[in-house]
Amino acid sequence: MLKGQFENHQQINMSHIYSDSEVNSLRRLIIHSPDSGLGKVVPSKAQDWLFEDIIHLETMRNKEYDVYLKLLLYFLDPEKIDILNSTENRNAYKPNSPAYFKSDKVIEFEQILAEVLEIPTVKTTLIAAVAAIEECSYKEMLSFLDLNSKELATLLITGLTKDNTMYFPPIPNLIFTRDIGIVVHDHLLLNKPAKDARTRESLLAKYVFFNHPYFESIRSKIIEIEEDEEHLLLPEDKKRRVETLEGGDVMMIAPGHLLIGISERTSLEAAKQVMEKLFEKKILSKVTLIKIPSKRDYMHIDTVFTQIKKNVWVLLASVGKKKKVSVLEGAFNELKTNIETDAVTVKQFVFDGKNTLTKDFEDLEDLLTDISVNDLKSKEAVKFIYSGNDEFPYGAREQWTDSCNLLVLKEGVAIGYDRNDKTSIAFQNAGFTVIKAIDLISGFENKTINASDVENTIILLPSAELSRARGGSHCMSMPIERLKI
Repeated sequence: MLKGQFENHQQINMSHIYSDSEVNSLRRLIIHSPDSGLGKVVPSKAQDWLFEDIIHLETMRNKEYDVYLKLLLYFLDPEKIDILNSTENRNAYKPNSPAYFKSDKVIEFEQILAEVLEIPTVKTTLIAAVAAIEECSYKEMLSFLDLNSKELATLLITGLTKDNTMYFPPIPNLIFTRDIGIVVHDHLLLNKPAKDARTRESLLAKYVFFNHPYFESIRSKIIEIEEDEEHLLLPEDKKRRVETLEGGDVMMIAPGHLLIGISERTSLEAAKQVMEKLFEKKILSKVTLIKIPSKRDYMHIDTVFTQIKKNVWVLLASVGKKKKVSVLEGAFNELKTNIETDAVTVKQFVFDGKNTLTKDFEDLEDLLTDISVNDLKSKEAVKFIYSGNDEFPYGAREQWTDSCNLLVLKEGVAIGYDRNDKTSIAFQNAGFTVIKAIDLISGFENKTINASDVENTIILLPSAELSRARGGSHCMSMPIERLKI
């Protein structure tokens, strides 16, 4: 339908979209490189824009994220490495540069946004939509129609005009593309962010997914979250976002089985709506809801656990294991019914095509063990690797800097941060090789290591600035294709 409008442009190639696990070999993902909007976050607005600190943009870009990007290309699209290493293409990392490397496996969000902006009707309607949500002048926004698609994509993401004037706020959290959406088998579940600071991200994502030819084959398989009619009847001063869902709280963990976290950012109402939609379409047979404490420390379930192999998980011990209490403590706990608990609750829903059955798990580790053994049919003993090696106070300290938030490139090979020393020791104790990303890339460049030969390895990214943004490699990725289990 839309392909003809792209004939004169080198757009991302059409491809298959599928995911039924967190650990099978990664084939394609969407990322977003740190943009100039990140460098405009000021202390007085940092928390409003969901940042705990300000970052040094050039260090994040050139000494940290670019290492991540090169690592992804070595594993997913090694043919693009020569472009990045060419001295003639020093701007090959920049999405709005004519020299940009343009991979159809490591896909830059800004690039595909620019491509949909080549469609005149999309360009006009998206400008109008942004003007509305940012409450700026539509007449002034129309002047941006004169920008080319790359310039306009940069403006819509960073909020900065060509003369570096801030026209509206940046959306610095777009670096965490995991929260845009999640691929559930061959369907795409779109997010509904909990915070106003991420509204424009969600809007831009919708225009991309509903208009770019890459997603044409699944247009009818895109699932959105809506508010119900009761929300419309609330008094204006009582209205709030009830149905909210972010990708960091959703894991396509095994064929037919989806995990959804109930957290600071994802509501029970949204989780229920997603489950009902997926069961109704018979996409899944099992959904497990995991309620974690509604705290900034945790934010999403992927900040407290991720999967490394079918039988290996990394997690924060304090949310993984049920705390054993004495009879006396138990008696006193029963008297605290009027105090909100921070306990983790796990409830599973199994759909047989007609009826839905429920099952409770005593703790998170019981659930993860069940997934490894019964869903993934792992014959190896289930292993848990704990943040900070489960040593006080390193468990909490390293979880805060994303020790539990890893992206798996292929089973047993994952990307973490170099600052979580105790967690790295825990991985080594569990039999993993731990290597700095720069050293691994050097081995690739010297032809002494092949990406296909890397196994049971945790790759450590430099992370002094990336960790300030409060998200790891799992957050900084939206996988859209993995090999089937």
